[in-house]
Amino acid sequence: MTLKIKEIMTTDVRAISANDSISEAANIMKELDVGAVPVLDNHILVGMITDRDLVLRAVAEGKSSDERVSTIMTKDITSATSDMDVHKVADIMASKQIRRIPIVDNGRLVGIVSIGDMAVEDIFENEAGEALHTISMGVRH
Repeated sequence: MTLKIKEIMTTDVRAISANDSISEAANIMKELDVGAVPVLDNHILVGMITDRDLVLRAVAEGKSSDERVSTIMTKDITSATSDMDVHKVADIMASKQIRRIPIVDNGRLVGIVSIGDMAVEDIFENEAGEALHTISMGVRH
């Protein structure tokens, strides 16, 4: 029997609106000690804002912390569905070089999975390690 991503995903996900401020996104990241927050519009995933977005698209470009999240968020989001096999999701994360992936069913955010979530499952330790290695070795542009 294969393990589905819904069995290991985090379902209590804090999200932000595209109209919220960059400052609000940074505060959520600080409060929750996370590096990414999903961006929703009427419960539909429209993007992710990451600590990298904050640094490269806000701070480095001198944007005001009052500007909207939509001006700096990552819009081209790779997601998975809750009924996907964890092996498949690990492969997607490795090939796309991402450390966390939103779980979306019928357009709605239902959870999120990180490399750490997969590493906790002993049987996926090798895959999570390989995915993290691939991600860490990847060259970002």
